[in-house]
Amino acid sequence: MRITVLGGLGAFPTAHQSCSGFLVEHDGFRLLIDPGYATLQPLLARVRAEQVDAVYVSHGHPDHCADLQPLARARVLTDRSGPPLPVYAPTGSLADLLAIDEPGLLEPGYHLTEFTPGETLRLGPYGVRTFPLPHWVPNAGARFEASGVVLAYTGDTGPSPTLVDLAREADVLIAEATYPDDIPPRHAGNLSSAAEVGRYATEAGARRVLLTHLWPGTEPGDAVAAVRRGYAGPVDVAGPGLTVTVGR
Repeated sequence: MRITVLGGLGAFPTAHQSCSGFLVEHDGFRLLIDPGYATLQPLLARVRAEQVDAVYVSHGHPDHCADLQPLARARVLTDRSGPPLPVYAPTGSLADLLAIDEPGLLEPGYHLTEFTPGETLRLGPYGVRTFPLPHWVPNAGARFEASGVVLAYTGDTGPSPTLVDLAREADVLIAEATYPDDIPPRHAGNLSSAAEVGRYATEAGARRVLLTHLWPGTEPGDAVAAVRRGYAGPVDVAGPGLTVTVGR
């Protein structure tokens, strides 16, 4: 399984990095996780739009899904459109995004499967367990398992004992870490810190941590230092083009 970071910021992109987005490849299947703001360009630098086999969206905030709209356009407004793109998202989370274009334009380009966080899905070679996690809107963390390799992804989340179940013995845990340590009161209960990630990653026995969704301007070294206070395993910060390979 190969994980390529398309971006690792929360809230909004900068001149140098996109919001959270990941291209996950296994056995020739290309899965796009959370096509947030400005992720389409780095995606298209690696694959053509019609080569994406499925999209998983954790929740409906635009820093996690906005570039699904131009991706769908890229699949319907070219001569190489391919079959409809399977898209999986919590019920109702993409309604506003998919309604901004003219009626009927995008529908040939995608097939939307909606689910309630907590359901189990099948995406190509991946068995997927979804987990309801606390956020301002319904958020579905997910465990993607294929050929014995487990990728756990939090989406955006506040503190929850469910995170330990999500991350249990994961080969890679992609974890939201908007702040290194202290979370502002207005975000408490709905977002995470790198320090919190370190604690639950250790309890879960996660083998590797990839921090994502850092607030723009956060020093990556500060996030790494915070997670290392509670976690002794390998730690990376999601940055453009970073690739992590696990298993075969």
